[in-house]
Amino acid sequence: MKIIFTLAFMAFIGALIGGMTNHLAIKMLFRPHNPIYFRGKRLPFTPGLIPKRRDELAKQLGVTVTNYLLTPETIRKKFFSQDIKDKVQDFVTTKSDELLFDDRTIAHWLTTAGFPNVADDIEKKVDTVIVQQFGNLHHTLATKPINQLLSDDIKATIDGKIPLAVEHILNKGRDYFVSPEGEATIKHMIDEFLGSKGSLGNMVQMFMGDSTSMVFKVQKEIVKLLQSDSSHQLLTSIFEKEWQSLQTRPALDFLQDVQFEPIVDKVQTYAKQQLAVHSRLDKPLKHYWPNGNVYMNETLIPKLVAKGFIAAEDKLEDVLKRLNLQEVVREQVDSFPVATLEDLVLGISKREFKMITVLGALLGGLIGIVQGLIVYLIG
Repeated sequence: MKIIFTLAFMAFIGALIGGMTNHLAIKMLFRPHNPIYFRGKRLPFTPGLIPKRRDELAKQLGVTVTNYLLTPETIRKKFFSQDIKDKVQDFVTTKSDELLFDDRTIAHWLTTAGFPNVADDIEKKVDTVIVQQFGNLHHTLATKPINQLLSDDIKATIDGKIPLAVEHILNKGRDYFVSPEGEATIKHMIDEFLGSKGSLGNMVQMFMGDSTSMVFKVQKEIVKLLQSDSSHQLLTSIFEKEWQSLQTRPALDFLQDVQFEPIVDKVQTYAKQQLAVHSRLDKPLKHYWPNGNVYMNETLIPKLVAKGFIAAEDKLEDVLKRLNLQEVVREQVDSFPVATLEDLVLGISKREFKMITVLGALLGGLIGIVQGLIVYLIG
């Protein structure tokens, strides 16, 4: 019985020492969290191993995450697979059909986006723009002479048209005076003139012969005058001088009787009628784009998704480099309270640490039994 008690006692002591030693060693990985000083000197093994090497741990975790966990190859394999592309395309297609091509009107979407009065705002803006433009036009017409408003090519064209206009006027005048209507006009003018001269007029009429002869003679002279080069040159010179004089005056001088306010009101009304903003916004997008969903689903969305994935994949390494994940992980881990690190590690390895404690107790117990046997055999 004595040997059994001795072996049991030695096993108990060994297990206790082994278990407590392993438990203490595990605790010393984290405890104490902060250094302990006695008379100005830091006690050994304070703080614990992990708090003491937290900077190195944080740096090593950053290296591990960057080099082995969140590598470009890992992300590319996980997030740029064909399956992910198909899911993204299906999602975008579904949302496109729901958001763009249902019966909800454009006005509804604008209101949802926070723009409830777009139609009224557009009409007010149109009114404002028209008023501003007419104001600018009025100011320009009032302050600038005509020659500054017309371009050089237009002025050159008008200058070239003056001789043609004079010739046209003279031809029309000739055609009029050789016509029966023109003859009647000439006869009426002669009769009226001679009648106003009394006896002198009668004497002239008697001397010149009958009125038909006088009309013919006057008509012939008028036509001759209208066809003469001197008449053409004189009239051309008069027109050119008048045109040059007109160009120095503001255009508004010739528009004094024009009332701009009614014109502005009519233009505003016409613009709003033609725009019909309220009625246009009160229709769904599919009203203006009936085959839009087919084009979006079969052409546009697949192209956009493909280009988006290609662009993202091309920029992946650059983005990861700019993110500097190694430094981000290091800073985050380094900013954790030691208690958080302890909870993190223990939360992952709690069972393993318990097994280490139990294993230490088991080994201590076995060692105790071996020691008891050695003591018994020696004794």
